[in-house]
Amino acid sequence: MTSTPRVPGVNAARAPGVSAATFRRVERAAGGLATRSVALMDERLPWFRVLPAEQRSWVTLVAQAGISGYVVWATTPGPEYRITGEVFGTAPRDLVRAVSLRRTVELVRIAIAVAEEQLPALAADQPESVALRDSLLRYSREVAFAAASVYAAAAETRGAWDARVEAGVVDGVVRGEDIGALSSRAAALDWDPSADTIVVAGAAPPGDRAEAVAAVAEWAAAAGRAAMAGVQGDRLVLVLSGSDPPGCGVEALFGDGPVVQGRPGGGLRGAVISAADALAGLDVAAGWPDAPRPVEADDLLAERVLGGDARAAERLRTVIYGPLAAAPTSLLPTLDAYLEAGGAFEPAARRLFVHPNTVRYRLRRITELTGRDPTEPRDLLILQTAVILGRLSSATSTA
Repeated sequence: MTSTPRVPGVNAARAPGVSAATFRRVERAAGGLATRSVALMDERLPWFRVLPAEQRSWVTLVAQAGISGYVVWATTPGPEYRITGEVFGTAPRDLVRAVSLRRTVELVRIAIAVAEEQLPALAADQPESVALRDSLLRYSREVAFAAASVYAAAAETRGAWDARVEAGVVDGVVRGEDIGALSSRAAALDWDPSADTIVVAGAAPPGDRAEAVAAVAEWAAAAGRAAMAGVQGDRLVLVLSGSDPPGCGVEALFGDGPVVQGRPGGGLRGAVISAADALAGLDVAAGWPDAPRPVEADDLLAERVLGGDARAAERLRTVIYGPLAAAPTSLLPTLDAYLEAGGAFEPAARRLFVHPNTVRYRLRRITELTGRDPTEPRDLLILQTAVILGRLSSATSTA
């Protein structure tokens, strides 16, 4: 029995024993097989039925290119034929975003199943049918690897784009950009612009910026909260979702030096305020060498005032001095006496002509009103600073 002529240049390692006539029949059958594959996709995959018509047409073209590409792959010697470009190059980038890798695998599986079912019947004899089936199996493996490459490249591109958008949003938060513009960019990252936020700032770790941001993403995933990060000069700024403090472990994301967390706030507007607090605290954190790590920006209010932070001064006047001055009991004179007595109850009571327990009671009331405990040295410093600022402001307004 004479052998059937082979296609010139056929690569025996890819399709040994398959004739040129069979390859031509495969090429002619590509359109019908693609149509059959799409019909099965529509029958078996509910999500495929609801795809827009344009995307379904692109899937049909990819399926047809994949079946036609088998002939080129089998008859092209060496590595010249690239499945990624020849098969998936017909699809627009939007299709990769619309159809996930898992769903692409489902589509490929159906298309290959149709090819394995239909194409061997086009062979001239049984040995050639077996050879055709074997080469189809190898080709399907190459298509699967090519699909993975397409999605890996798309993921890298998407990741790079996301990183640029994320850095832009963090920069906008730091600079206090328009909230509308910030919200639209944050929405592209699936960030809820209305969610509570808290900002943490510190020295950027040594090394590549991208590695620092990637470390934040890993930490946030483990902590179960959304995060955006950006390196601003020599500083790393984190925007975290939720109002809870970041907790242990966040300090490891930063380089040496203090780490300051701003007050939690609502939405991106709150993030702008929190970032301003955190960065202002970071500027003066050296004034408290023994500060915890991280330290709250409000615990550095005294240092921030000395550093010229007008927002910190206003907060001390509003949150601390205002409630004390408006209190019906003699809280301010009690605080004055306690300060003059060097933080001792008995001398303060003698100055006020009251029992020491009365001093203790009034100091507890101060704590309840302001959140600052006069018996704690750091809180006492903040209280004293607030009282000085409040009185200076009152004197200026009445002058």
